[in-house]
Amino acid sequence: MVDFDKQRMLAKNRVRRRGIYLLPNLLTTAALFAGFYAIVQSMNQRFDAAAIAIYVAMVLDGLDGRVARLTRTQSAFGAEYDSLADMVSFGAAPALVIYEWSLRGMGKLGWIAAFVYVAGAALRLARFNTMLEVADKRWFQGMPSPSAAALVAGFVFIAVDYGIAPEDAKWWAWGVTLFAGLVMVSNLKYYSFKAINLKKSVPFVAVLLSVVFLALLSYQPAVVLFGAFVAYALSGFVVSGWMMLRRRRTPPAAS
Repeated sequence: MVDFDKQRMLAKNRVRRRGIYLLPNLLTTAALFAGFYAIVQSMNQRFDAAAIAIYVAMVLDGLDGRVARLTRTQSAFGAEYDSLADMVSFGAAPALVIYEWSLRGMGKLGWIAAFVYVAGAALRLARFNTMLEVADKRWFQGMPSPSAAALVAGFVFIAVDYGIAPEDAKWWAWGVTLFAGLVMVSNLKYYSFKAINLKKSVPFVAVLLSVVFLALLSYQPAVVLFGAFVAYALSGFVVSGWMMLRRRRTPPAAS
């Protein structure tokens, strides 16, 4: 009887573990669906919905890794699946959205910029996977693909929100797409936010700033989101320049 109860408990634990492993992969699947939805909506000329779907994919992509770490369900399968989903949601989807919105009318220049972005996302993800064990967790080397996707999607979102014609903004769209593709494969340092511990107490100012950000986001989501990711994109130049200046000012250690 005791052995039977023990076997039943072990079976229940196996089912529970299988369910926990399913949770982060379900979030990854949801992020993948959001990226696919963005592509479909761009083909239907609903570019605001496509841009929002990319933002949703970015949020879900941030959640799946945290859930996997909190539940201790990290796996090689999950890591590979996450990368493949990222390539769709943050590589192919943003490039196709902005190409369908504005770059299509530029001929070869348009699809070349879109391809540079897609190739940059693929190279960025490959480099991230190969350097995962040796990289400094506090910093990303090159702009992360979700942030680059949010930059491209944010440009489309703000243009559609303000009624800017695609033809009038085609060169800006071309520049943003090319810029986002190149900074992903650059050696610029971007803060990863992985050092932030949400379990610890935070200053009152941090809470106040969060409330102000959410209030602004509800008032002008397109402007606030695009502005935030433009600032993050430029922060890589500032941080890398500051680190280079520090290295030059630091005297070499005496041998």
